Amino acid sequence: MGLFFIKCKEAGHVCDKYQYKEASITEKIKLKIHLMYCSACRKHSKSNKKLSQLLNKIKFQFLSSEEKDNIKKSFEKELKKHQQ
Repeated sequence: MGLFFIKCKEAGHVCDKYQYKEASITEKIKLKIHLMYCSACRKHSKSNKKLSQLLNKIKFQFLSSEEKDNIKKSFEKELKKHQQ
């Protein structure tokens, strides 16, 4: 393949990097060229974009370490009760 032509496997990898703003300018150009002639990768790229947009809309709430420890202790306590 030529200088700016990449295979689908590499295009998928670059698509993922592009999604997280980690792709270089050269990678972005190669991906755009690849997407012009590959309908399967265009579909993958479109799906990736939709997934990213959905995930960005969700407000993730994470537990603190203390909360995780409390849940773990409660679980272990209940497990011991049922094992006896």
